[in-house]
Amino acid sequence: MSATIPLEEVREKKEDPELKLMQETVYDLIKDIQDPEKPQTLEDLAVVYEDGVTVERIDEDQYLVNIEFTPTIPHCSLASIIGLCLRTKVQRGLPDKHKIDIFIKKGTHSTGDEITKQINDKERIMAAMENPNLRELVDRCVKDED
Repeated sequence: MSATIPLEEVREKKEDPELKLMQETVYDLIKDIQDPEKPQTLEDLAVVYEDGVTVERIDEDQYLVNIEFTPTIPHCSLASIIGLCLRTKVQRGLPDKHKIDIFIKKGTHSTGDEITKQINDKERIMAAMENPNLRELVDRCVKDED
C-alpha cells in the first residue's frame, strides 16, 4: 500500500533551494558520463534527463538521491553497466552523507526490474567493481574530460 504525501509537503520539497541545488549538482555529475559503447554522453542519448533526478532529505544533513534512467533500447545489454557508472560518478562527486537509489524507467527495458535490483545491491556492486576489466570500463565512462 502506497502512502500519500500531503500536497504542502510536496510543494515544500520542490521549493527547498538546498534540495534543488543538490538535484542540479547530481544531474551535472551524471550528464557527461560516456556511454559504454557509443561516443556520446548519456545526456546526448537521452539516457539521463533532469526530471529523472530527485533528491529528498532523510535527516538534517543526509539526502536520498533517486536517479531514473532510460536505456537506449529495450534489450540493452549494458544497462547494468550504465547503472554502475551512474552510482560510481555520484559516489565520487558527492559527500558521504547521501543514499543513492537508481532505477530503470518502468517499461523501457525487458529486464528492468532485475537490473534495478542488481544496481542497488551493495554486495553485487562491490563484487562487480573487483573485476579489473569492469572497473576500467566504468572508470573510462565516468572520467571527467579536460
